Amino acid sequence: MELPEFAIEAQGLVKTYAGTKTTPAKTALNGIDLKIPRGSIFGLLGPNGAGKSTFINILAGTVNKTSGTVKIWDRDIDHRARDARAAIGVVGQEIAADVFFTPRESMETQAGLYGVKAKDRHTLELLTALGLGDKADAYVRQLSGGMKRRLMVAKAMVHNPPVLILDEPTAGVDVELRRQLWNYVVALNQKGVTIVLTTHYLEEAQELCDTIAIINRGEVVACEPTSQLLRRLDTRTVVVTPRAPLTAVPDLGRFEGKLRGNGDLAVTFKTGEAGVEAVLAAVREAGVAIKDLATEDPDLEDVFLSLTYAAEGVDPTAY
Repeated sequence: MELPEFAIEAQGLVKTYAGTKTTPAKTALNGIDLKIPRGSIFGLLGPNGAGKSTFINILAGTVNKTSGTVKIWDRDIDHRARDARAAIGVVGQEIAADVFFTPRESMETQAGLYGVKAKDRHTLELLTALGLGDKADAYVRQLSGGMKRRLMVAKAMVHNPPVLILDEPTAGVDVELRRQLWNYVVALNQKGVTIVLTTHYLEEAQELCDTIAIINRGEVVACEPTSQLLRRLDTRTVVVTPRAPLTAVPDLGRFEGKLRGNGDLAVTFKTGEAGVEAVLAAVREAGVAIKDLATEDPDLEDVFLSLTYAAEGVDPTAY
């Protein structure tokens, strides 16, 4: 069987929530077009309320779309709903745990719901891969929050879906558990599983994702390979550590500087209009003796803020 080019395809996807006597109707998704390549780790980013969870809930079948088309693993969710749902595993934001079950029982129940035959189940293998092998027969209520999140990932994989959707999977999880989870996710991806990730940890998205889409107010404002997205900002920052502490930002002529909390002077400039030498000349001309310096390129947070808050006239430095 030929594998699809895209794991998920959405075209003209709209979701409008009906209003009430006291609240107006709200359009959560306004004509979303997205194609998520098979085998990728795909980041879906956006501010709170941008529409990310609505999109995921439509894929999961817990929210009905208003219009548009969606295919999961080349299966239309309107015409092949059961097959489409079988192609994905979803890990939601909220911890959903069967507190009176053991992880093993919870996994076996989930596998049964998906119709996985007993001989085809790999409960202990999944639990062990996620660092829960020694907790297989403990009650779920005895697990920490981070362990419960990893159990949710294991449950999402019981039917061996080709697509795994992770909605804020590391919220409230400590650094070590986050590292273990990402190691497992990367290993899954290397085996061919497509990963769709939403996260507020932008450094994770920058490090992990091949492609990133940014949604704002229900619309896709960017969808590009991560490296290409990072090149959107034609800026660079020179960070100067002065020999003597500064009490105010000096006059740098055409450049604008900001004092950081540690006393460094940060000067951001457009690379198409100036270079590092021109910035340093302006700093010296302002009478600042340079002890040390470094340069910083834009990161995903800079791009994210420029496409969301700054695009709406809000000062992104306030966030």
